[in-house]
Amino acid sequence: MSNIILGVGEFGASNNPADTVKTFALGSCVAVVLMCPKTRTVGMVHVALPESKINPDKVKTRPGYFADTGIPALINQMASMGCDPKGRGFIVKLAGGAKIMDPNSTFNIGKRNALAVKKVLWKYGLGPVAEDLGATYSRTVSVAVATGEIILSSPGRGDWKL
Repeated sequence: MSNIILGVGEFGASNNPADTVKTFALGSCVAVVLMCPKTRTVGMVHVALPESKINPDKVKTRPGYFADTGIPALINQMASMGCDPKGRGFIVKLAGGAKIMDPNSTFNIGKRNALAVKKVLWKYGLGPVAEDLGATYSRTVSVAVATGEIILSSPGRGDWKL
């Protein structure tokens, strides 16, 4: 079994049943998990910010950093693995989008990320079948490619399924 570890702004996919796709410490970031039942492919992107227009140069090196470029990049990668290039038939699950270090809701980055992710998914005709968004704690997300099971964890909160 191998782990595909994704950092902030990274995305990846696998159809190897022995793999696990994982990202750590989602605060205001949102993990978008896409599953293609037809090819048994699992993909994830660790989105940090809603829109790429604030830093077009970063898109060149890390398109997954933004909702509007990360989701299309992940869908393209999954299409290269035999999935539908428009995401048809995908199962979508979301986690993260917490309110971290923003007690007065001045920036609302977590909420803005969650909304931006959903807007991009809607353009593909997709929506989440499950989500664990908001609150004030970080999450680690782990997806088993063989089963599609998603395990979330957070310090002091243990593990739970999405």
